[in-house]
Amino acid sequence: MRQIKEVHIRWIGIPILSFIMTFLIDDDVHDQMSLLEEFFISVIFTAILWNGVFMIIKWMRRRFDAVNQTAKRLILTFLYSALFLTIGSNMISVSLGLCSISNLQSPEFFFRHLHLNFISAFMIASIYEATYFFQKWKESVVQNEALKSQQIRTQYGVLQNQMSPHFLFNSLNTLTALISEDQNIAIDYTQTLSEVYRYILQNKERELVRLEEEIEFCESYVFLLKKRFPENFHVDIHVGPSHQQLYIAPLTIQMLIENAIKHNTVSKNHPLSVSVQIDEANHVIVSNTLQRKTSLEKSTKLGLDNIQKRYALLGKRKIDISHDANYFTVKVPLIELISEVEHLQSTV
Repeated sequence: MRQIKEVHIRWIGIPILSFIMTFLIDDDVHDQMSLLEEFFISVIFTAILWNGVFMIIKWMRRRFDAVNQTAKRLILTFLYSALFLTIGSNMISVSLGLCSISNLQSPEFFFRHLHLNFISAFMIASIYEATYFFQKWKESVVQNEALKSQQIRTQYGVLQNQMSPHFLFNSLNTLTALISEDQNIAIDYTQTLSEVYRYILQNKERELVRLEEEIEFCESYVFLLKKRFPENFHVDIHVGPSHQQLYIAPLTIQMLIENAIKHNTVSKNHPLSVSVQIDEANHVIVSNTLQRKTSLEKSTKLGLDNIQKRYALLGKRKIDISHDANYFTVKVPLIELISEVEHLQSTV
């Protein structure tokens, strides 16, 4: 507990408890003092005894700090506090001349004041324990959220690390095929590939990129694909300027285009067409003609599965996958980020 919070508890708790104790003290004292004098004496009593109980509470927390010792700590705190209040209040009463030593020897006097000490101990201990539990609860919430956030970042990082080797593996296979066909095309392909891979490395640690950047990257990627499928592969990208500043997970569109090539026939008799556009609800819609291969290559589960998991980690956003007899379509939500400046301006 931070000191400023403990001070606030004292400033509030001591006057309240003193006021209550003023009306619970003996009738004999009422006859000897005015109400103001009784309250003043009660404040002195409470302030001195409060500090003693607080020291007991702090010691108990250090001595029994484990969760499984909570019940033991609470019971001992209450008992020690009640014992301290009983001894302390009697000593102060004698010192101030409010009672004599002979009074303390009377069982009737002792038990008459014992219930007041138990009430005081219970109230003081309850206030501090309630504050202590509330603070621990807040700390546990923060720790759980931090742990959850770290787990999400770790999972997201694993998914991001899957993308680069996957992309490079497929690109090098294409480059190998081009070298044997045309070295000049292979050189152009290599230069563009270096630019594309630079984009991947630069955005590897980012959760989101602007759609404008992703589209530029995809255009370079499509250029690479058309080197491999000059006449058999068509991609139409229609993204208006109003959507360029929205955000998307890196390589999302590229992986969807790659997924279309992987699972569909691309030939002169069956050219593959892919379209990329934005709907009114700010979703990227990637659709391709459906012409499934008769024999599929072994799946690495890094395409749609990767995208779905990444978007699930980005605030539980879902992608929509659908198909009919002619088209396979994936809808991916775009994300709008408001900068701190824009947020402050909007609240003024």
